[in-house]
Amino acid sequence: MNVSPAMQFTRYIALGDSMSIDQYPALDATEAAGSVGRGAAQLFVELPLGAASLLYRNDPVYWPEFISRDLSTRCPKIAFTNLASDGATIGDVFGAQLPELRGDDSRALVTLTVGGNDLLSAFAGKPSSEVMERAVRDIIEAYRLMVQRIGEICPNALLVLTTVYDPTDGTGKLTGVLPGVAKVPLPHLDALNEAIRAMAAADGSLVLADVHQQFLGHGLTAKARDRWYWKHSIIEPSAEGASELRRAWLDALDSVTDSSPSTFVKGAKWP
Repeated sequence: MNVSPAMQFTRYIALGDSMSIDQYPALDATEAAGSVGRGAAQLFVELPLGAASLLYRNDPVYWPEFISRDLSTRCPKIAFTNLASDGATIGDVFGAQLPELRGDDSRALVTLTVGGNDLLSAFAGKPSSEVMERAVRDIIEAYRLMVQRIGEICPNALLVLTTVYDPTDGTGKLTGVLPGVAKVPLPHLDALNEAIRAMAAADGSLVLADVHQQFLGHGLTAKARDRWYWKHSIIEPSAEGASELRRAWLDALDSVTDSSPSTFVKGAKWP
C-alpha cells in the first residue's frame, strides 16, 4: 500500500535521554574498530550512529540492511533536530528541550525516549514501597503532561512514544549503576511502561514503539556478544542497540498512515 502524501514529514525532532543520542553507540562502534581504548580515547569522533541519527539517515557501512529505510530517503527535504541529552529526565525535557521548539506547526515526526532516569533517581534514594509508588504515580502524571505539552507545541506532529528498556532482562539486578542498590524493583518500571502503552493506545496522534519488549533477552541474561547495551554501562545502548531502537521506530511507522492533518490511523506500510 502506498503511503499518503501527508506522511511526507518536513521535520524530525528527537526528544529525551541517552537512548536517542550518538555518544554511546559511537563509542561502542569506534572501540570495536580499535580507534578508542588503550589510551586513545582522545581520538574519539562522535559518529552519527545513535538511534535518532540512524532513523534520520542510515549509515550503509555499518547497517547495509537498512539502506533506503530512513527518513532522509522517504522525505528528502526533511530537517533533523536532536534535542535529546545524556541523563535527561522528564523535567529536562520540559525545562530544556521543549523551549527550543518555540511552537512548530510543520508536519513533524517526534520520537520520545524518557522516564528511565526518573525511575533511577527515585530508586537511588532507597525509598519505602509507599514512597516509591507515589513517586511512580508522579512520574506517570508528569509524562502525561509532557506528552500533552508536546502536542500543544507541535499540533501537526506524529509522536512516537518509546517504552523504557530493561537491561536486567527481568532480574532487577543492576549492580554498579546505583551506589548501594544491587537490585531495582521492576514492578515500577512495568507500571510506567504500561502507562505509556495506554497513552499511545488512547490517542490517534500517538504511536507506540515497545522497546521494552523488543530488547528483552538482549541484556544481562544474554552472552556479551548478543547484548544490545554498551559493555561499559549496561543502561546505555550499544551500536547494535541503537540500530535496534531505530528498528522499533521504523516498525511503529510501518503501522501508520495519515488520514487528516492531525489524525493518524494504523494499517499502512511505511517503507
